[in-house]
Amino acid sequence: MQIAAHGRTTEFTSINLQISPFSSKFCTAMSVKRWRRKMSEERDLDTNGFDSTSPGAAGTTHLGRRDVLLTAGTMLAGFAAVSPATANAQGTPRPASVARDSAPLGARLQGVQHFGVTVQNMNRAFAFYTEVLGGTEIFRDGDFQGEPIHNTLLTDQDIEARERHVNPRTIGVPDLRGGTQRLDVRFVQFDNVVIELLQYRDADQPSGSGDSFAEPRDHMSPAFPRSMHICFHVRDDVDFNKFIHDLEAESARRGMTQVRANRVITVTSEQQRRAAPMETNTNRITQGLSEGWELIYCKGPEGEQLEFVKALGPVKKRFSDALAARQQRG
Repeated sequence: MQIAAHGRTTEFTSINLQISPFSSKFCTAMSVKRWRRKMSEERDLDTNGFDSTSPGAAGTTHLGRRDVLLTAGTMLAGFAAVSPATANAQGTPRPASVARDSAPLGARLQGVQHFGVTVQNMNRAFAFYTEVLGGTEIFRDGDFQGEPIHNTLLTDQDIEARERHVNPRTIGVPDLRGGTQRLDVRFVQFDNVVIELLQYRDADQPSGSGDSFAEPRDHMSPAFPRSMHICFHVRDDVDFNKFIHDLEAESARRGMTQVRANRVITVTSEQQRRAAPMETNTNRITQGLSEGWELIYCKGPEGEQLEFVKALGPVKKRFSDALAARQQRG
């Protein structure tokens, strides 16, 4: 990428970060909000003279100093560890804060870093979350194998297999330890959350387009215990019914026929669901503590459970007040 400043063009090639397979999976992201707040305090240009309005060489990207730093910070979000014991530039671990480590568990967290979805087809899932829903790729990594990553992710399942006297493979446990199977991941950034896509595959299958190690679960009812869902927040000024209609149409155009939203009226066949009026795409709650919700459940391209919501009026204020109160408590 080229960045122009006062007629000078600087070539930015790549950022090379060495992250071990078993640490990158669970690292805590740098707070983008905190980064942006810090950068916004820098009102004046620095002595290096970066200026977003200065003319530069044709075909280059004109960025201010803060823009450069913000871009770098956003690229790092999702895999830059910022724990008290993070190693410094020389690789020496910094001592953890005694006060912080004695605080309640909640005070030692900085929020939810990401949600993970194990997928059957990585390329298909990635296209849905980036090209259809508009997320941006942070980074991808893969071919994870070996004892540390296997134990990190699968110890409990190995124990269960032994206790049941069955081959771990029969209960869906891949052999990352021996390298017979591998794990690939891709991280996708949305405005306020990161989604991680994971695919377990046999070692001889190509990354991204290869077959999944295990079959998807047959029953995906959200009523099953352990079921989870990802909820996307639709903007206040968007027509919810049309959004769902367009989501299904765009997904179908890409061959993602499993992307299907429910309807608020009773239908008994897929044909009836498709023929239902557009206004049945939205469940609007108009009373009680949830007044102001607009929502619908929808399956994603991998059969994963999604939800789309708008929070308006009383319920929007309820969430805003709760967040403000939490932030005031520090």
